[in-house]
Amino acid sequence: MTILITGASGFIGSHVCAQLTREQLPVLAMLRQPQQQLAVLRQQVDALGGQGSLVQALQGDLDQAELGLNAPLPELQAIIHLGARFAWQLPMKEARRTNVDGALAVARLALRQQARLVFISGFMLENHEHLTRLGIDLVDSSQTQWQQVYRRAGGYEASKLEAAIRVREFACEQGLDLVEVQPATVAGHSHSGQLDSQQPLYQLIDNLANGRMAAIPGTPDHWLPLVAVDLLAALIARAAVAEDVPSRLLALDTNTPSLQGLLGKAAEGLGQRPPRRFLPMAVLATLLRIPGLPRLLNTWPEALHFIQTTRFDTSVTEDFLAGQGLAHPGILPVIAASTRHYRQQQQGQGTQQPA
Repeated sequence: MTILITGASGFIGSHVCAQLTREQLPVLAMLRQPQQQLAVLRQQVDALGGQGSLVQALQGDLDQAELGLNAPLPELQAIIHLGARFAWQLPMKEARRTNVDGALAVARLALRQQARLVFISGFMLENHEHLTRLGIDLVDSSQTQWQQVYRRAGGYEASKLEAAIRVREFACEQGLDLVEVQPATVAGHSHSGQLDSQQPLYQLIDNLANGRMAAIPGTPDHWLPLVAVDLLAALIARAAVAEDVPSRLLALDTNTPSLQGLLGKAAEGLGQRPPRRFLPMAVLATLLRIPGLPRLLNTWPEALHFIQTTRFDTSVTEDFLAGQGLAHPGILPVIAASTRHYRQQQQGQGTQQPA
């Protein structure tokens, strides 16, 4: 049966399409402009080792009522919801319309189709101390003052948190088959290092390459958890089709080094000296309140939430991966490959790396 994917044309989505079609599974991609986007998506899927011919398109839009769907749908085995609006300093109204209302519309569609919903949220949902600091009531979400959460977390993160909580509640009330995949920050492909330029890790490497990382945010204990995009795509694909799947899968490589170690590995690939001094997070957060500085440093206050000291229990996910014959690739080689991909892209654009 067919698997419907929202956000199929994105970085993670194209890898998921390639993974599924490599297994001979037909994909129906929900696209805003299928006539323009489908041919490009098929080319991307072919380039990633999938079968682009197995990808069909359906016109739809997360910003429209009930996704703006007019055409009848085939029988669906699962819906993978990857689509989201991403930007730093995203206004609350826009974030909610796409990321919360759109997610609930996808959940309603999955219920009508009697299909499993594989919902892609984020690893910060497992940092309960962080959620409490933001003002999210973990016992009764109706008591949460969401406007306060949006002010503290920023539109993107707050809307992703709200969407996950509301979709969970909907699934519980309606008996929807829900699997929530919670990715860490996405790293490049474990072999090619392919990494989209909009991904936070790419921007971190870019900041390092261009001298915007004079100090390491936080302490020696701070880290930015990572997951290789090909492992994440394989996990999402198996979550859609496997018979027995845990309700939540935390896609996070616990072997990710500290931020100091990550920057050191990236600096090695760039042929640079890594930063050695640390800048307290509170000081950096205060500096980033200065108008114009976030854009100058290419570092946004919301992004600091993902750099933390919390450690996570991924045993449930590790057991599922093992049962599916999957395992995390070595994360240090993944960081090296991602950095190499960055350098190749910059050289292809005719730019010079700092000495």
